Amino acid sequence: MKIETNHYAYQNGKDYCEYTLTNDNGMVVKLLNYGATLKQILLPNKDGQLENVILSLPTALDYSKERNFLGGTVGRVNLGKHTLELPINDGNNHIHGGSGIDTMVWNTSKLRVEEDAEFVQVTFSLIDFDGHNNYPGNLKIEVTYTLDNDNCLDYNIFAFSDQLTIFNPTNHVYFRLDGPNSDVKDLQMQIDADYYLPLDNESLPYLGMKKVTNTIFDMRKPTRLGDILDSKEPEIRREHGLNHPFILNSQRSCAKIISPKTGRKLTMTTDAPSVVVYTANHFNHTGVAKNIGRYDGVTLEAQNPPVSGDDLNASLLVANDSFIRSISWTFDF
Repeated sequence: MKIETNHYAYQNGKDYCEYTLTNDNGMVVKLLNYGATLKQILLPNKDGQLENVILSLPTALDYSKERNFLGGTVGRVNLGKHTLELPINDGNNHIHGGSGIDTMVWNTSKLRVEEDAEFVQVTFSLIDFDGHNNYPGNLKIEVTYTLDNDNCLDYNIFAFSDQLTIFNPTNHVYFRLDGPNSDVKDLQMQIDADYYLPLDNESLPYLGMKKVTNTIFDMRKPTRLGDILDSKEPEIRREHGLNHPFILNSQRSCAKIISPKTGRKLTMTTDAPSVVVYTANHFNHTGVAKNIGRYDGVTLEAQNPPVSGDDLNASLLVANDSFIRSISWTFDF
């Protein structure tokens, strides 16, 4: 197992670096300190050639040219006694922390190769200062990626604030298990969730929880994504695809993506209470992400469920307390 470092740019007094993690099975993971970003996951195909199974931009430097959330660590949202004006960055809504932590250059605080324990690890750290995006509190964040020889990539977030704030981060990686030049329609998805949150006309979960039983959103058994995306369900048509939070039944293997074409399977576990499924509905082969179109990938955003009102207590981070979030992606190939 090994880690390689590539310094690819120096801008505004910051070193931009790419880290390549490789396990003994030929699985390769590429990370950027820009946004603590998961840039690529490369798996050998049946011919032994590496194929990227997540959505990625052509070059590492492209990630800082235009915000797109691809593989980035995103956050935060806010709570307090006073009404604060937060940046509007999604229609009339505020999402993913405004000009958030996914647009900042993180420090690389630790590189670790543990051959006996059979894992390689990179830790990124950042201080999101009090007042950035009008959020209260100096927030110290650490993100650790760990790749092992069981083809599992662990993603762990630790955070600490000196003031009352809200922190509801996630990783925004999009999966495409059939490899380059494919979409997700023929992939099968399974989510261990009895309930989902329907969305209103502004894509907000105003309507409370609803059972998935007898709906297009029932993915408790493997379900072809194309059957959902091509359905006449009004919410799917209005959102141009899936953009929905699912309330997880447990923290075991909560979600799976299966490729009948390649035989690849992704199993995700998390200690988050929900996962937001989004099928890259807005991509249209323009801008820096001109290599990506609608439905080219699907993201599983493990987080506290988004809310439309002012009850954000589920994501409350008390001053001098700590936040911990864990996500694991295990691949069979």
